[in-house]
Amino acid sequence: MYDERLAEFSRDRLDGRPIPGDLRVLLVAQWEGRTDFTRLLDLDFFEAGELHPLLDTSYLSEKELADPEMRAINAGAAEMAKYVKLVAKGGKGWIGYWLHPDEPADRAWHLIELDTEFTLWRLAGPTLTEGCAAERARCQDEPGERTAFAQLAAELAELGLPLSTRDHDALDDAAYAVDPEGLMEELIDTEREKLGLR
Repeated sequence: MYDERLAEFSRDRLDGRPIPGDLRVLLVAQWEGRTDFTRLLDLDFFEAGELHPLLDTSYLSEKELADPEMRAINAGAAEMAKYVKLVAKGGKGWIGYWLHPDEPADRAWHLIELDTEFTLWRLAGPTLTEGCAAERARCQDEPGERTAFAQLAAELAELGLPLSTRDHDALDDAAYAVDPEGLMEELIDTEREKLGLR
């Protein structure tokens, strides 16, 4: 029923890569108007035509857009959008996958979060659902991060989306092979050089 819409989402957000199973479940739930997952994970998936946040310059004035430093930042951010595949609004801003070609191909995609200040954050977990559940649990004052994660995992399982673990400490937290923040700086510096700012 949603095959074409899923294919379009894959083309728009993941460069045509297969959609992970948990993301497929979450997307269909949103499109069906179900709010159960949204309530638990605080996610709102992008709709067709929504601009990638790293490509969106609509909030800048013409003067800001013409500024050489801002041009370098925007060009570097546009390059980063090739690797930062955001799929949803949530968390500190937007959430998705870090798909740099130098990351190991034999493991689950790394998760990444972009905040509204354009800082990139690593999320723990091998799936988007686990990463978002861990992030939500981290923000809980009571009953504590580990307990909150276990409770979220139980609720998600009841809804038909079991996590690989209910143990917060067992979440995969492997480092990136390529540091996103470092790469962003390199890309912006390259653009500065092109514009004669260095």
